[in-house]
Amino acid sequence: MATTTAERTGPAPTRRSSGGRILGAWCAGLLLAGVSVVVGCRAADTDAATPVPQLLAFLPWLLAPTAFALLLALLSRWRTGTVWGVLVLAALVWFIEPYGKSDDPTGTALAEFRVLTSNVEYGRGTASLVPAIRRERPDIVFVQECEHHCSALLEQAFGGATGAYPYRQAVEGSGSDGSLILSRFPLKAAPGVPGRMGMPGAVADVRGHAVRLQLAHPMAPVLGRLAPWRHELGELRAYAAAGEGAPTVLAGDFNATQDHAAFRRILDTGLRDGARLAGKSRTPSWPARTAPQFGAQIDHVLLSRDFSVNSGHFLDISGTDHRALLVDITLHERRPA
Repeated sequence: MATTTAERTGPAPTRRSSGGRILGAWCAGLLLAGVSVVVGCRAADTDAATPVPQLLAFLPWLLAPTAFALLLALLSRWRTGTVWGVLVLAALVWFIEPYGKSDDPTGTALAEFRVLTSNVEYGRGTASLVPAIRRERPDIVFVQECEHHCSALLEQAFGGATGAYPYRQAVEGSGSDGSLILSRFPLKAAPGVPGRMGMPGAVADVRGHAVRLQLAHPMAPVLGRLAPWRHELGELRAYAAAGEGAPTVLAGDFNATQDHAAFRRILDTGLRDGARLAGKSRTPSWPARTAPQFGAQIDHVLLSRDFSVNSGHFLDISGTDHRALLVDITLHERRPA
């Protein structure tokens, strides 16, 4: 009887082990398939359709499920999955590298100044932004989602002929529609970029040098709004491409990261990312309130090749789900190409 029982129960551990390996391989395959779709779209230079644009915003964090899938493939002794996992992991590491040019201009330095951009989330972060502006003393400030109360508060704190920022260019609006540019330098009105949310433009006289300023705040790539998101990023690209060699600062909440094809096309016009030049290319700026360490960098200061970056860092602003970005830049005389 003892021999018969052993014969009946002996194969069970093998069957359980085999079943576990199959389950592990299936889980690994599903994880790798999902990540591969996102990585494939990144490689193909397309944002595709939902949920790819949303996942592309958090591309670096796809390393975690990929590493877990690779571990499952190893434990399951699934050779194909192991090779697959290694390839996907390598592709992610490759694409996480900063995108865009990082060379500095070589012409004579003409002027140094400081730029700040902040999305105050329907004006809720304005009360915290005011002391940050007083403390950091930027020369040009781009404020997104600055509704009527926000606009009035900033005018009261800094406006007027004798205020710290006597010049402004604004699109007044409620909710997320309002945006404005504050400046210590004289501003001349410019058409701005059309969009569902306000994106004012201006030309600043920076110590005798004309600098194009444009605030960026395209639609977010949420379900049902991918078309306007792509269109408005395309409008920002058109603005960047139309610079005709003029010094340009394009700053704000782009609702896009360097892993979005629509954003990379803006960089391909020759603009460079100020955070990247300051060594902060992967520092998250949103959502600052709920997941500050695991977010995405969607707030940017983009600069034409007339500028070098001296320093840059992100600021915590209470009341808003965005971190502000402060960049110290130098305008250089452009030498002929």
